[in-house]
Amino acid sequence: MKNPFTKGDCKVYRKKITNDDTAAFETGLVHPFYATFALGRDAEWASRLFVLDMKEEDEEGIGTFLNIKHHSPALFGEEITFEANIFSIEKNSIICHYIARVGERIIATGETGQKILKKEKLNSLFEKLNNNQHED
Repeated sequence: MKNPFTKGDCKVYRKKITNDDTAAFETGLVHPFYATFALGRDAEWASRLFVLDMKEEDEEGIGTFLNIKHHSPALFGEEITFEANIFSIEKNSIICHYIARVGERIIATGETGQKILKKEKLNSLFEKLNNNQHED
């Protein structure tokens, strides 16, 4: 694992909100706003931008937690900007704080956690889980 970053370093991710990002479930559309689950996906991606620069060819990042505090709705067609900042890096664990905005309006804040592991270790863990599932 490479580590060119220090606490406070920032990555920015921008995304235009589409129909796929609205709160729709099997029962239909709940509301035409940016869904919390889409917000979580995009917050994790903003933080993953650090992982992409840190992992070696034989490594991969995996999420460990995601916290979201949803402050305000974002509308279909608006552009949301995520700023992810490194809060801590300890061994192979990265914690980021993020803020999501539409213009100056804060949409959400929170934090994400990720670990960088060898792909071989991840594949072994997934294989064990898959084998355990088939034994039941």
